[in-house]
Amino acid sequence: MKALALFSGGLDSVLAAKLILEQGIEVIGVNFITPFFAADNQQRVKQIAADLGIELKTIALGDEYIEIVKSPKYGYGKNLNPCLDCRILMLKRAKGLLQRKRLSFIITGEVLGQRPMSQHKNALALIEKESNLKGLILRPLSAKLLPLTLPEKENRVDREKLLDIQGRSRKAQMELARKWRLSSYFSPSGGCLLTDPIFSQRMRDLLRYQDTSLDNIELLKIGRHFRLSPRTKLIVGRDERENNFLVELIKTEDVCFRPIEVKGPIGIGKGNFDDSLIGLATQIIARYCDEKEKAVEIGWKLSNQKMKKIKVMAMSEKEIEEFRI
Repeated sequence: MKALALFSGGLDSVLAAKLILEQGIEVIGVNFITPFFAADNQQRVKQIAADLGIELKTIALGDEYIEIVKSPKYGYGKNLNPCLDCRILMLKRAKGLLQRKRLSFIITGEVLGQRPMSQHKNALALIEKESNLKGLILRPLSAKLLPLTLPEKENRVDREKLLDIQGRSRKAQMELARKWRLSSYFSPSGGCLLTDPIFSQRMRDLLRYQDTSLDNIELLKIGRHFRLSPRTKLIVGRDERENNFLVELIKTEDVCFRPIEVKGPIGIGKGNFDDSLIGLATQIIARYCDEKEKAVEIGWKLSNQKMKKIKVMAMSEKEIEEFRI
């Protein structure tokens, strides 16, 4: 018998898989990648799964995930996080893997009462119903507080060896990790950028102006963002790493801004720029250059054109706040 584990690499998902492994049941993990999780986490997730001794499958959720962010059936959490719709989508995709691999049931690291939107009893029941997995989702960390699942009814899983954890405290999980000497897992800090207020504000801006390509979403993760007009946006690097990253992401239709004779950031302009908007963008770039007390020269160009130069004074902090996203 084999089980499929929704596996994020966080402590709860690791413990849920471990509890089932301890019963002699083989576990295969599935890790979902969305545009709103850090891409550089993937190698770490694979290592955590390997340390636990389980095979890991990866499923990328792109455009279909963006669609639920645009209009979630069950609404948002505190910020722009569509937690219920997200969980339902992941379980629907996991169900396909369950059938293809002829696995017996799904396990998750959900803990009753840990998250206010998606981990109370009514929400867990709704998720099970909407994903069409009635009786097939086992939540080992809180199983004794929840209705019997099919693998428990059929005695394929020993319910007495499952747990009754509930609430937001992670004391019980940490004690269990120490008991099993588990140290390979992500810290319990979330990870979904849609729960972050600043990122959510930037994402709302993209949604408002119907600009939700995967490339534009990737840009939300770095830099300072400014809305210059309904059809024009500026992204400004904050350090050398971000400047280099912005250079790699410049598209043919983008405007590239860079200081000429002073140290300062790279900027990417997206949308339709006229002379007035070029002026605004260069004044913002100047604000983050080393020289702020006198006019500085800023270069700007489209990829297929020669660099043009303009000398501008830095915009004041008060003025900049009118455009900051």
